Amino acid sequence: MKVETEIKLRVRGGFTKIRHSLRKLGFRIIKHRAFESNILFDNAKRSLRKHGKLIRVRRMANHTLLTYKGPSEPSRYKKRHEIEFELPYSAPIGPILIQIGYHPVFRYEKFRTEYGKRPNQGKILVDETPIGNYLELEGSPRWIDRTARQLGFSKADYITRSYGYLYLAYCRERRIRPKDMLFKKGQVKK
Repeated sequence: MKVETEIKLRVRGGFTKIRHSLRKLGFRIIKHRAFESNILFDNAKRSLRKHGKLIRVRRMANHTLLTYKGPSEPSRYKKRHEIEFELPYSAPIGPILIQIGYHPVFRYEKFRTEYGKRPNQGKILVDETPIGNYLELEGSPRWIDRTARQLGFSKADYITRSYGYLYLAYCRERRIRPKDMLFKKGQVKK
């Protein structure tokens, strides 16, 4: 089981400046911009959430990714054990999870572009979400700190919360009743 170490960074406005900075630093697109649909599953008692765990089904163009994440370790970075494997897009994983007592509890969408460079020490994920734009930096703490600094961010900018948590905060600030974090019709720019 691998340990994923990451942070999020909020990007105000668009990505033009960030993309320019990434190119200047030698980062290149590893995976082109793609739409992702994510569903988090839990049981009726919300046992996974109570213990800081999650089961996620992510659907992308022609495949599905099933992910388990363990609780986060206390840190300036989000560190958690992760098990992930790819399935064919049509794999009936949702119905299987439902049959064993797990049900969809939160859905969220985003567009993601993945950047990397040689040597592969980490990756930068550019996420466009219904609640704003974010970068995710995944790698060693030293690599994350250096890369964030090169992009003009400080440790005070680090976000270790999930998109679910960020969505709830977004709804509270705007006094909106939370549902799922989905793009509105016509909002999706493919």
